[in-house]
Amino acid sequence: MLDIKQIRRDPDGIAAGLLAKGVSASLDDVLRLDEMRRTLLTEVEAKKSERNSVSKDIGRLKQAGEDITPTQQAMRVLGEEIGELDRRVKCVGAELQEALLALPNVPHESAPVGADESANLNLRTYGAPMDFAFEPQPHWDIGKQLGILEFERAAKVTGSGFPMLMGWGARLQRALIQFMLDVHTQEHGYQEVAPPYLVNADAMTGTGQLPKLKEDMYYVEGDELYLIPTAEVPVTNIYRDEIIDRPLPICLTAYTPCFRREAGAAGKDTRGLIRVHQFDKVEMVKFVEPQTSYDELERLVADAEDILQRLGLHYRVIELCSGDLSFAAAKCYDIELWAPGYGDWLEVSSCSNFEDFQARRAGIRYRGPSGKPEFLHTLNGSGVALPRLMIALLETYQQADGSVMIPGALRSYVGGAERIEPVG
Repeated sequence: MLDIKQIRRDPDGIAAGLLAKGVSASLDDVLRLDEMRRTLLTEVEAKKSERNSVSKDIGRLKQAGEDITPTQQAMRVLGEEIGELDRRVKCVGAELQEALLALPNVPHESAPVGADESANLNLRTYGAPMDFAFEPQPHWDIGKQLGILEFERAAKVTGSGFPMLMGWGARLQRALIQFMLDVHTQEHGYQEVAPPYLVNADAMTGTGQLPKLKEDMYYVEGDELYLIPTAEVPVTNIYRDEIIDRPLPICLTAYTPCFRREAGAAGKDTRGLIRVHQFDKVEMVKFVEPQTSYDELERLVADAEDILQRLGLHYRVIELCSGDLSFAAAKCYDIELWAPGYGDWLEVSSCSNFEDFQARRAGIRYRGPSGKPEFLHTLNGSGVALPRLMIALLETYQQADGSVMIPGALRSYVGGAERIEPVG
């Protein structure tokens, strides 16, 4: 959530930032509600002060034997006025909160300005495409030959967009999850978390999924809970409405399944594992001091890159322009893997700095240099997402005989096996 004080100080600057994100929003209503609320608060505080003063007078008058009936009557009227003002403050405050929750974060000044992904910057590329002596196949054909991907049977069980991994497919995914968690916890300095897979509306609001992305979420009627779209939601909300007293940064990592309705329009990238409603992911989340957050963002990206480098995969790092940033992000890097059979780049990680946007929504603070509570900065990034990682692995390491080589970094997680052979 944007800081209302900053909106007061620089409404034109905030409006320009929102416009750079593609949001043409008038801040007049926000400022009007803010002014109304402050005026009402001043009025109600004055009346409460008057009530306190008169209350003291009543005791004195009563002790002196004077008639206090008129004063008591005036106090009842004053009490009713205070009650009505309190209700108006609450009502206007709720309207202001609703208006602020609808506003996205503004881009950081270093984010490239642009309307859409065409203005994103290709910062660097790692490795080179695999040189095949044959025509590389897409992962859905490879998966069928290996007997590891079951799309039709999964659709029979649930519906389209919910893949099923069999045999070596399930084993390879489990190995990747364990490998990534081990690297992040043992070498990158993250603490592992096993969070709930369902969260309440407050948690979804805290990280920015609600109210903006409500239609993209899976909602459990009756329980009033949401299936998580990413581990970012439960992990970030661990410290909701708290003042963190332990030293920062706090770096957490978690494996979870993820659930999203927005798996793409019908017929667009819906084949195979490219866009699915349910997928597994290892997430990284950081709680940091504001002055260090952009250095921590670079480290976050490096941690995600390290995973891909150890697996020997060809990738590139993209800096997102203002118009391509998510609702909550101030700055973001996407990491995209090359899928040689599919013949395109696939996003496997988004590493974002939200500055104090999520912390302000979720009430997450720390003891600043002065010792007073201040909003910290939150960051997160995929470390990394499984479906497209599986795609890149299968397509990059496919062999002419239909087998798939297992990267060296994973072999200790699969009992030393070196390849996955086609089914007979």
